[in-house]
Amino acid sequence: MKPDARMPAVFLGHGSPMNALEHNRHTAAWRAIGAALPRPRAILMVSAHWYINATAVTAMARPRTIHDFYGFPKALFEVQYPAPGLPDLVGEIAEAVRPDRVGADHDSWGLDHGTWSVLVHAFPAADIPVVQLSINAAKPAEYHLALGARLAALRERGVLLMGSGNIVHNLRLMDWKQPDAAFDWARAFNEDAVALLTQRPGDAAVLQQHVDYLRAAPTPDHFLPMLYIAGFAAQTGSNPTVLADGYAYGSLSMTCFGVDVADIPAQEASAGDPFDCALPADQSNI
Repeated sequence: MKPDARMPAVFLGHGSPMNALEHNRHTAAWRAIGAALPRPRAILMVSAHWYINATAVTAMARPRTIHDFYGFPKALFEVQYPAPGLPDLVGEIAEAVRPDRVGADHDSWGLDHGTWSVLVHAFPAADIPVVQLSINAAKPAEYHLALGARLAALRERGVLLMGSGNIVHNLRLMDWKQPDAAFDWARAFNEDAVALLTQRPGDAAVLQQHVDYLRAAPTPDHFLPMLYIAGFAAQTGSNPTVLADGYAYGSLSMTCFGVDVADIPAQEASAGDPFDCALPADQSNI
């Protein structure tokens, strides 16, 4: 990675937290994406799993690794991602998002699995400071798009904006017999989202009007991180490109986007890994 360059932005479709332990075409893509990025001063991560009624950022020097899921093997609960935080970044974020306000979380959160399950592959050394930005559940899609646009200013200060979620994320409809397949409605929504994001990212909020949106995103938490990258793209005038694609269990999209990121080598398709969880997917918090 080249140090201290003007930062791009990335959205990663994260899927199951078991990807933190596995080696498959999705994790290979995350490693290739990480290798293609300039070395950031810090990573600002918008994870689907910090979905609260406030806009806040982690402000601790040593954020804890949070295992915010249920029913998975012990080995997954033992994963640690000991990246430092960067408390000094809080003021810079607050300045960038004005007139909106952002709070500083000094002790309640840390790095959840939406963050560390992808970063263990993209940045395995865990030596780059990571700050998480919450998703404000009380705000409409347009708010998140606009916040992403304002955060684009931080690219000039070495901050890599990342989103971690899934454009299609319906746990209740997952089919264990289709580890690398997509239902027709999931494929239709994902393909329409790709077409819009790669051509008119500033219009990404209209995807909520799509005929398949409520099946693709029955809760918006995994969909909204993508809007931050779309807003960044619209602000910088550089359209996102698809870095990796694919589906899991019929109702998850693993699509990854980058803004000002070089293409990565195509990853070989392979049979998906089994979903190793003792609970139904919609009770596991993936």
